[in-house]
Amino acid sequence: MAFLVDFEIERTFEAACPRDRVFDVLADVPRSVSHFPKVDQLVEIGEGKYRWEMEKIGLDRYHIQTIYACKYVSDREKGTVKWTPVKGEGNAEVSGKWTLKALDEKNTRITLQTKGAMTVPLPSLVKLVLAPIVRAEFTRLVDQYLKNLVVTFEKEAARKKRGRSAT
Repeated sequence: MAFLVDFEIERTFEAACPRDRVFDVLADVPRSVSHFPKVDQLVEIGEGKYRWEMEKIGLDRYHIQTIYACKYVSDREKGTVKWTPVKGEGNAEVSGKWTLKALDEKNTRITLQTKGAMTVPLPSLVKLVLAPIVRAEFTRLVDQYLKNLVVTFEKEAARKKRGRSAT
């Protein structure tokens, strides 16, 4: 029997990068996702929807691969990028949003809120041991994702100072 592992993460941090540049990175789903560790592939499935296929983890015949899809909607004026689950895609459902607030012309406060649940195809007897490990690994990946994004935001700010457009 399989079991469900749920998670919820909220992080707020600041980047030395103008709000519009931060928005451009986060609203470009493939570009944003390219910063997330251990993504095997991101598949565009149309109408602002993308399927995340994570790398398989585990040993021998016991492995887990998280797959889920989300529909993304961005609003530059409000400074938000939101995602909602696409039902029937994969073994997880994830929702969340980015919220951006310009602190001044050069700095942005960024809030990530995300939550979801993943079906783990292993006996429920291992849930007590495995669920905290799955949550911890997801949290570690999200924290690395944010660090990777901050590096890109700093590069975007440096490009703006030099007067070049983003690539």
